[in-house]
Parts: sequence; C-alpha cells; structure tokens
Amino acid sequence: MDRDFSAVRAELLASRDATEAQVRALDDDLRALFEASRSSNADDEHDPEGSTIAFERAQLTAVLTAARRRLTELDVAVQRLDAGTYGVCERCSRPIPDERLAARPSARTCVACASRR
Repeated sequence: MDRDFSAVRAELLASRDATEAQVRALDDDLRALFEASRSSNADDEHDPEGSTIAFERAQLTAVLTAARRRLTELDVAVQRLDAGTYGVCERCSRPIPDERLAARPSARTCVACASRR
C-alpha cells in the first residue's frame, strides 16, 4: 500500500465525523416526524397531495440505517488501521488496491473477493 497511513487516518476520521453528524441529524428528523404524526390527525393514507407520513418515515428510517451502517464500517476501518490490517483483504489476504480504498475507504475485501459474494 502506497498511501500515507496518517493521511488515511485523517480521511477516515473526517468521514466518520461527517457520518456521525448525519446520523444525529437524521435521528432528530425522524424524532420530529414521529412527533408531528402524533399531533396530527391527518388521513395520510388517503392524501392525494403527496407522499404519506408512513412513506416518509420508511424512507428516513432506511437512510438512517444506511448512515449507521457506514459509521460502523468506518469504525472497523479505523480499528483495522490500528491493527495493521487496513488495506489487506479479509478473505484472500492480498493487498486491496489503492484505487479501491480511495473510492471506498472502508473496503475490507479486494475487488475479486467482493465480486464473489
């Protein structure tokens, strides 16, 4: 791996901080949506004016779940960096190409192993 580990750490931590902020904001939005739906007696199931509250809640929940998953992936990447295994495929133990790590810093497998799922 030709990348500077201190730069990799900085990138991972910056991505983690941004993702953590996104998780907090999405969680707040979801809480606000729940509060709004509790205080409203609107018939959102039959409202022709747009998406239902249930749809918005499901969509927001899906985005929040994805952000939490990314946060976990970034935490694991930092742990792998600390353990000296960052950039090494978990399946075949070959180096993960720098291009893949640049595109997906939390990658745990090389392209060949990732495509064999």
